[in-house]
Amino acid sequence: MRALRLIKEEQLEFGEMPDPPAPGAHEVLVRVRAVSLNHIDLFGLRGMAFAKRKLPLVVGVECSATVERPGAAVSGFREGDNVVVYPGLFCGACPACKAGRENLCESISGIMGFHIDGMARERLVVPANRLIPVPSLVSPVDAACTTVTFGTVQHMLFDNAKLQRGETILVHAGGSGIGTAAIKMSKLAGATVITTVGSADKIAKAKALGADHVINYREERFEGAVRKITGKKGVDVVFEHVGPDTWAGSLLSLKRGGRLVTCGSTSGISAETNLYAIFQQQLRIIGSFGSTVQNCKDSLQKMAAGLKPVIDTLIKLEDFPTAIERLRGRDVFGKIVARLD
Repeated sequence: MRALRLIKEEQLEFGEMPDPPAPGAHEVLVRVRAVSLNHIDLFGLRGMAFAKRKLPLVVGVECSATVERPGAAVSGFREGDNVVVYPGLFCGACPACKAGRENLCESISGIMGFHIDGMARERLVVPANRLIPVPSLVSPVDAACTTVTFGTVQHMLFDNAKLQRGETILVHAGGSGIGTAAIKMSKLAGATVITTVGSADKIAKAKALGADHVINYREERFEGAVRKITGKKGVDVVFEHVGPDTWAGSLLSLKRGGRLVTCGSTSGISAETNLYAIFQQQLRIIGSFGSTVQNCKDSLQKMAAGLKPVIDTLIKLEDFPTAIERLRGRDVFGKIVARLD
């Protein structure tokens, strides 16, 4: 079968690899339909896996697929069912897993496409408990944006930040995959949305998604613009995933008692923090990683109800390396998705 593999740091190779084995009793053989690109793919290319891994490694952390052959003991899936693959290898037995918090698994053994072979291949075998059914109204391309994109935003906004109707949120990098999803989900929840973008052409696009205020951070300091927009009060929530480049300004953008939720740091991993501002303003900083299975199910229901991911470009799997460079240069608005059918 065809696959895209990381041969060594920053070097991808598209070619043939052996077909997967027959599924075990509790496993399912699936045919991959679409794979979406994410910043975690960039981290993997750079060798930032934070754990031992063996190369070559099939890349791709987020995908949609169709069931080809369920294992003998699998009862929940049939041939032809559309699914998404949960990328985290959770144990299913620890207290966190039993509570439906798979992204806090105490014995997680890796993430597909990052630590072990991922989803950028034509077929793979997956344990049935890591497959999530896709509603009939959701296309394979949209479904490919479930686990890392929509699921992450669902977890950040509602499990962690607990965004409420009538609140104001600052969404950073409104043209990114999770930024576009955060704008749309926040508006659906009844929030006022302020977002930052890095180019003039993205302003109209962000407004078309529902953003109430759009700030070009290359032309003005976003924290000053936020204070002006909110009458010097600040926002209730900051949706942070950029890191050092925006960290200090994000804290300054919060109102007293505000919440900052962060899932990433694309501009680096270390940032100075004004501790006085945190305790004096009674700010809350919340870390958020990935999504739970329930977050993914909720996200798919939102897609089925009409809240679709923003797709920048559809590509072929062999064009993944070129698309990665576009993602690295932030030359995207929404998601880049590779189709395999």
